[in-house]
Amino acid sequence: MRHEAIEKNLHLMMVLIVIAISIGGLVEIIPLMMSSDATEPDEGIEVYSPLRLAGRDVYVREGCYNCHSQMIRPFRSETERYGPFTTAGETVYDRPFQFGSKRTGPDLARVGGRYSDDWQRLHLIDPRALVPESNMPAYPWLADNAVDGDLVTAKLKVLRMLGDPYTDEQVAGAAAAVAGKTELDAVIAYLQGLGTNRRNRR
Repeated sequence: MRHEAIEKNLHLMMVLIVIAISIGGLVEIIPLMMSSDATEPDEGIEVYSPLRLAGRDVYVREGCYNCHSQMIRPFRSETERYGPFTTAGETVYDRPFQFGSKRTGPDLARVGGRYSDDWQRLHLIDPRALVPESNMPAYPWLADNAVDGDLVTAKLKVLRMLGDPYTDEQVAGAAAAVAGKTELDAVIAYLQGLGTNRRNRR
């Protein structure tokens, strides 16, 4: 009888659904927040350098994550192709995470160091010059856009407030670290660092 009353009362049912989903979500999320595996960086994982942080922001802005995931699942088919599976501890400094699930292009979690800077530069400016069948768009304007040192400095300060262990020296030197660099340089620096810490410990 009570069950029938709930089903007939739309507002009550909506409230109970929200409560049930909230409880279920908390049961799954709170243990992860308390787990050191999810909140502490893996061995060798460090905060992004100013140039890599700028590159990551360009990567997000240009929507690269729409076609490239950065999450290797713990399946043999994935680890044999891309390398060790992704752990929470190697992504603790990522805001937002770049996990994704769509792979129009290959997963980039371990792409760092697999290609030279020159290859990455040409691939971003004209993908089909290197991979004729590629459907990736070109990003030539990145070579013309300078990285904003003041903006990067402000981002480091905010990230430090959120708990990232940036030092006073890193924050003070952020603008100098990106001086004269383009957004293309920054994206390449970001890509060249992806997965290198984990792969070196394979």
